[in-house]
Amino acid sequence: MLNVQPIEPAASYVGGKKILSSRICKIIETVPHKLYAEPFVGMGGVFFRRRLAPKLEVINDRSGDISNFFRILQRHYPQLMDTLKFQITSRREFERLKAANPETLTDLERAARFIYMQKIAFGGIVNTRSFGISYDCEARFNLSKLAPMLEDIHERLSGVIIENLDWTNLIDRYDRQGTLFYCDPPYWGSEHYYGKDLFNKEQFALMADRLGKLKGSFIMSINDVAEIRKLFSAFLIHEVKVSYSCCGGTNINRAKELIITNFPEV
Repeated sequence: MLNVQPIEPAASYVGGKKILSSRICKIIETVPHKLYAEPFVGMGGVFFRRRLAPKLEVINDRSGDISNFFRILQRHYPQLMDTLKFQITSRREFERLKAANPETLTDLERAARFIYMQKIAFGGIVNTRSFGISYDCEARFNLSKLAPMLEDIHERLSGVIIENLDWTNLIDRYDRQGTLFYCDPPYWGSEHYYGKDLFNKEQFALMADRLGKLKGSFIMSINDVAEIRKLFSAFLIHEVKVSYSCCGGTNINRAKELIITNFPEV
């Protein structure tokens, strides 16, 4: 295993793991593995916060925006920074980019659009992005602060395989003894937050079946609902109590989440 420097994701994303990441990363460190893979990487809330990594790492997301962003950041970092250089926080610009079809843009334009919108959008939600502001903070898009974060991510992605597959294809392709999958699927009831036709409730049953046939190991984080407990009852289910505040406010909300594994040492 190699020592790697933990870094923060470049932007928020719905379902980000800021609260649970430290616990999940500690579990990951206890599992011997030669290949680490994430079928639902999002913005990398766990991937980038790890301190140890095997030589072979794979990140994947069904979202073309995410996979394209990381690929451009990995291979064309200077060009991406040039594209972002003159961008400002503007509601009109946000709405213009929101209305654009990413499929019609160049890969570089698409990556710049994605990170710009994710930095500004309220709550990191993808399918119904809205222009986010805070009366206690500066404008959300600030390239002087974003640039060093993107440089760190660019360096961290060196040698990482970036895929844009359905989660089933990703697992089939990389499953073998010595593989550790960290699965962070959309939470039950929140599937629609990630974009149209990317995930639905029916896939949870498919996931439970596929993970039951796994040659490698897996860790999954998910919200604590009766349906999930029933579908994944064949595995080790660990209840985690978390506290969080909305947008950094003082009102504390408490919830229960689950960490599910096919190995007992948690």
